[in-house]
Amino acid sequence: MQANSSSPATAQVQIDLAERSYPIFIGSQLLGQAQTYQKLPKAATALIVSNTTVAPLYAAQLTQALQAHYPKVLLVSLPDGEVYKDWPTLQLIFDALLENGCDRKTVLFALGGGVVGDMTGFAAASYMRGVPFVQVPTTLLAQVDSSVGGKTAINHPLGKNMIGAFYQPVQVICDLDALQTLPERELSAGLAEVIKYGPIADMEFLDWIEAHLDALLAKEPAALAHAIQRSCEIKAWVVGQDERESGLRAILNFGHTFGHAIESGLGYGEWLHGEGVGCGMVMAAHLSQRLGLVDSAFVERLTRLIQRAGLPVKGPVLSATDNAGRYLELMRIDKKSEAGEIRFVLIDGPGKAVMRAAPDALVREVIDACCA
Repeated sequence: MQANSSSPATAQVQIDLAERSYPIFIGSQLLGQAQTYQKLPKAATALIVSNTTVAPLYAAQLTQALQAHYPKVLLVSLPDGEVYKDWPTLQLIFDALLENGCDRKTVLFALGGGVVGDMTGFAAASYMRGVPFVQVPTTLLAQVDSSVGGKTAINHPLGKNMIGAFYQPVQVICDLDALQTLPERELSAGLAEVIKYGPIADMEFLDWIEAHLDALLAKEPAALAHAIQRSCEIKAWVVGQDERESGLRAILNFGHTFGHAIESGLGYGEWLHGEGVGCGMVMAAHLSQRLGLVDSAFVERLTRLIQRAGLPVKGPVLSATDNAGRYLELMRIDKKSEAGEIRFVLIDGPGKAVMRAAPDALVREVIDACCA
């Protein structure tokens, strides 16, 4: 697909999970159209969960569209930021549901980025042991990754996304127009999750990203549409084979083991999730090279692309006394760890990912070499 400024037609990607299957719609002018939501479950009440940044921009449009289908449409607006992806903030959703007498048919709508989507999904999985929810992601990161696949969670002070559930939405609506209000830093953070799909599954897509990165940074609709659709196609293929991350799905965490350590080590919200992932991919690529899985040219190519996307390629110092030791301590809490052994998603040749452990001494070398 060639990138241009024209608005692309609506595309659909299907997540195939038997009775839990659902569509992802990608296009312009979707969020505020009543017909977008006409095939959703019927209920007396819809609850929109958003945040203080996104709600003023899009909640009125979504409310008006949903009023064609639901007699009562409610809104709860959460504080914005990763630091609020916690239990007290989650309770605000439950408060709204209970105070308004919402029943088990109530449909939740996650209007926002990854934090809103994760928290809404976790609330939907928990309220009355499960109510339907719809993802309406408004960030690039959420549209290409976190809104798809049913991973929902909140953070714990000791580890990111450690408390949650696998719970699939009934529909995902990716409105390209919402990305036009996205700050540059948030756009770059989303590009990290786009870039990761190339090294782990599709090097032709990585070629395309390199060729069209300027168009993506300029928010050209056709370029964004292709990037989102291909990202969702790859994720749909992976999730369809391994919904609960028992094996293959772990490859989607390329860069995340290092990245999550950065996020939790700095304090949630200091670095955006995509910034941690971008830097984490560089570190994971270096580890792959030291294990003899890729050559230096691949590492340099990936690093250059991540840097062009506006993402950090040098990790922060998390400890003045033993920085590598602090990284290792945090990474042992990672969900992929087994019996205290850290398991990394590495690149076993361009376009192919593998999950394996690495000697601490080698990991220390990578951290020392890759931190500012």
